[in-house]
Amino acid sequence: CGGNGSAVLFGLPYLHHALQAWGFVDGLQVTVMDADTVSPTNCVRQPFGSADIGQNKATILINRVNLFHGLAWRSQETFFGKDLKNDLGSSYDNTIDFVISCVDTREARKEMHEAFNNKMGPWRRVGYWLDIGNNASNGQFVIGQPLNDVNRQRADRLRTVTELFPSIMDTTLGEGSLPSCSAAEALERQEPFVNNVLATSALSMMTRLVRYGELSHQGAFYNAESGRSQPISIDPELLAKQARRRRNSAKAA
Repeated sequence: CGGNGSAVLFGLPYLHHALQAWGFVDGLQVTVMDADTVSPTNCVRQPFGSADIGQNKATILINRVNLFHGLAWRSQETFFGKDLKNDLGSSYDNTIDFVISCVDTREARKEMHEAFNNKMGPWRRVGYWLDIGNNASNGQFVIGQPLNDVNRQRADRLRTVTELFPSIMDTTLGEGSLPSCSAAEALERQEPFVNNVLATSALSMMTRLVRYGELSHQGAFYNAESGRSQPISIDPELLAKQARRRRNSAKAA
């Protein structure tokens, strides 16, 4: 529920209402996870005020969204975990259409990769994984379909961010900087509006997927300094090569 996470969360109700207008009466059912609490520097470029300091980010934001839009979405005051159970005591064992991750460490992405691509465990039926990340002036968003029970037989499966860019979960490369200690330092490490651009673009792509059932790209890179956005195109030849590889592996087995 930092910059990217809060920007995504505040955009999701509009997708929810659009789905209802298109005939999907249930819209979206959303659960937000974050164990972090609001710090003074979070109030610089994230939707928090001084009265929020010390309180859980997920709970504050989900309450505001629910109150404004008349929703009953849920929050969990915990970080993602491979064996995590929801706050009703059951595991996430049913099909989850989308997981949207806004994390800033390789370790977190590695844990998600292992959870979503596992044949066992509570996250083995995730349909799509949309990952959003950035640094000071640029970032990326990538949607993919984990290699799990739901997607394993799909000939046109989109590779996830960790498959396309393995270094994003390579913990041997180390992690980024520690949290900012001042407002000036926070703005130095990340320019103010990068989060909003990435979140809006990612949700626009996600909306086209749920409305039309297809995509021409599976993400993009954005650079605030140059003002350029470069889409990550879907390569039909790569998809065909993946399908042939899977068929050959099945024959060999």
